[in-house]
Amino acid sequence: MSFHDDTRIDSSKVKRAGRGRTTGIAAGGVGVVGVIVVALISQFTGVDLSGLVGGGQVGQGQQVEGEALEGCTTGADANASIDCRMAGAADSLDTYWASAAPQVGVAGYASPEFFLFTASVDTGCGAATSATGPFYCPPDRALYVDTDFFDQLREQFGASAGPLAQMYVVGHEWGHHIQQLSGAFDSADRSQTGPGSDTIRLEVQADCYAGAWVGSATTIQNEYGETFLEPVTREQVADALDAAAAVGDDRIQEASGGRVDPDTWTHGSADQRTRWFEAGRSGGPAACDTFSVPTNEL
Repeated sequence: MSFHDDTRIDSSKVKRAGRGRTTGIAAGGVGVVGVIVVALISQFTGVDLSGLVGGGQVGQGQQVEGEALEGCTTGADANASIDCRMAGAADSLDTYWASAAPQVGVAGYASPEFFLFTASVDTGCGAATSATGPFYCPPDRALYVDTDFFDQLREQFGASAGPLAQMYVVGHEWGHHIQQLSGAFDSADRSQTGPGSDTIRLEVQADCYAGAWVGSATTIQNEYGETFLEPVTREQVADALDAAAAVGDDRIQEASGGRVDPDTWTHGSADQRTRWFEAGRSGGPAACDTFSVPTNEL
């Protein structure tokens, strides 16, 4: 999916982060709030991050130092640079959810923070490295993305990871922010795994929210009335679906040489993730109530 070259982009919604200062978080652990995110933080890697969780106090958020992106002002910049593409995606997603959030019970939409980082970053959910994969941290109300992850998608998971696949990843994490605002995080039981668990329902709902944005992406306009994105092609949608499938729990277990064990799943199968993405793309955010469907339809 490509941006219109002349479309103006507000790049202030994305910052390049350094290692921040921990505030209110015990050293050596991310505290109780961090446990919320451990199941989410390995969204695309299948990495066991339980070692990040220690005893300690609940964090009060993270003062992450961030620098503005430079040279990201137009769609042409977004087409040429992955950092600028993240900025363009953020501008489009923020514009979309500012109007779509009430459809999922969010009365007062507020933009998330969005940080790009390299190698490692300190957050309100603890210290994270590139191995963590893209994640959303509820205490910070912030997305964190190391764009080197897209190389990992290609090399480790066999996905082509083109521009729309990359923006799907951002759309998924933005979906977690919507869940934070809607109260879905607070009401879900994140201690369970396996078919029908709230953990999987949260994850595939975020996939559905990403699909809802893609379904409307080519009609979203900036404050100047300029459309952000060119029409989505069938090949680009296939690329995004390929990324969603590649990180399904079953695919990850198969790739690791282990047996497929649905009772241990925390993010959903390849089929579930692609189906819910498509449900959102065709039906919008109102089609993303994953908590009301029976397990055999999830």
